[in-house]
Amino acid sequence: MPDPNGFLRYDRRLPARRPVPVRISDWREVYPPAGEDLVREQATRCMDCGIPFCHSDTAGCPLGNRIPDWNDLVRTGNWDAAVESLHATNNFPEFTGRLCPAPCEAACVLGISGGQPVTIKQIEVEIADAAVARGLTARPVPAPSGRSVAVVGSGPAGLAAAQQLARAGHAVTVYERDDAIGGLLRYGIPDFKLEKRHVDSRLAQLAAEGVRFRTGVNVGVDITAEQLRAEHDAVLLACGALQGRDTPETPGRALRGVHQAMAHLVAANRAVATAATDQAGVVATAERRLAPAVLPDGTPIDAAGKHVVIIGGGDTAADCLGVAHRQGAAGVHQLDLYPQPPEARDEARDPWPTWPWILRSYPAHEEGGERVFAVAVQEFVDDGTGQVRAVRIAEVTVEKRDGQRVVTVVPGSERELPADLVLLAIGFEGTEQQPLLAQFGVTRNRRGAVDARDDWQTDADGVFVAGDMHRGASLIVWAIAEGRAAAAAIHGYLGGVGVLPAPVGSAAQPLAAAR
Repeated sequence: MPDPNGFLRYDRRLPARRPVPVRISDWREVYPPAGEDLVREQATRCMDCGIPFCHSDTAGCPLGNRIPDWNDLVRTGNWDAAVESLHATNNFPEFTGRLCPAPCEAACVLGISGGQPVTIKQIEVEIADAAVARGLTARPVPAPSGRSVAVVGSGPAGLAAAQQLARAGHAVTVYERDDAIGGLLRYGIPDFKLEKRHVDSRLAQLAAEGVRFRTGVNVGVDITAEQLRAEHDAVLLACGALQGRDTPETPGRALRGVHQAMAHLVAANRAVATAATDQAGVVATAERRLAPAVLPDGTPIDAAGKHVVIIGGGDTAADCLGVAHRQGAAGVHQLDLYPQPPEARDEARDPWPTWPWILRSYPAHEEGGERVFAVAVQEFVDDGTGQVRAVRIAEVTVEKRDGQRVVTVVPGSERELPADLVLLAIGFEGTEQQPLLAQFGVTRNRRGAVDARDDWQTDADGVFVAGDMHRGASLIVWAIAEGRAAAAAIHGYLGGVGVLPAPVGSAAQPLAAAR
């Protein structure tokens, strides 16, 4: 029985972040572990509501995490049971607890009318870390089913599906075109948000459960779709949505120093991955012992000593901001097309429990840099040698007319910002156009994603799709939920015994207010 007065006795509290001067000198995670007393206190604030919107698949968590259950188990100190409860619905809570923006908290009943929701995300990560501290053990492998599945892509959707299918007795091989498993978890997410030891420990568990990994294999190039289908009884496509949105019409876009944000993040992550480590195995960069970040062709993309302009206001932009600080940028401006959001939920615009449009400040924002709202880039300015030296911006107003976004420049508002490195973090246009699509006989829709039927199959029989490749760039909880659901569909397609959990349908969408 939960404590009905816990939210009255305790205010919402999070552990203090590591001091800014300390954390920007290395690549370790921003948040230190929370003490058990704090975690149990915060778990006590959960009321176990009669209708827990926090794990609703439309308003809260699409994984259906049993949040009130494991909150109360933490409150009473039953950590082993809390670990079991959390893993019952989430394959990788150490990832979601660090990376998910927590729609569950936006849907928490304590958040109604400006209240302070339970610190669900922090409690989740502490349970996950407790599981790792106890030792992630592999589940006993059941009798082999005799059926084989290929998973193309090793991000959270692909890995979740792989683990579910392996635990059902199927032989699973994960194909990854990069040199290491993990997808964006490996090379897209900076270490100060997710140290890669968390990825490695989970991969060791999957390997112990029978999942095979093949890196450096670009399906459609190094191995054909026909070969893959000949070797496996079913195929899951989970290649993500990495086609970055661009601005080719902006004058000066082709100048040196103007790059997609993901190019910067991947290069930085590779530099961190190959850096010297201290005795604890954590990257130590107090003396900037990292090699400068470069693109595969050797082009520098390091922010050290440079004036950096980041275009975009979301998670990817904030990641670039944190990386630029740690690389030693001379200064950073982050530009957002839209006006500054309000600090609190506007109930008329975004009624509870929908995901609210509010000002989201990340740890990177308190580390430095300047956020500039309601502006648009008019030109990337050439220094005379083909290198960007500045961006010319103008204040704008944005409104919707007949369902279309209309951007209007405010006359006389133009000015220049110095820029030696410009990073485009303005979203993604879906999965990349790549040879495997045509070889499997699937096409991208108008959103750049790959459609799935109710059974998660594409237009090609026995070829399934899940994660960002299916729904477009989205949250990690949706990727894992889709991976689990697709695994359940594949299990049924293969004639597997029993039923695997399927938390979402292929057409599921988060709850949103009508505009």
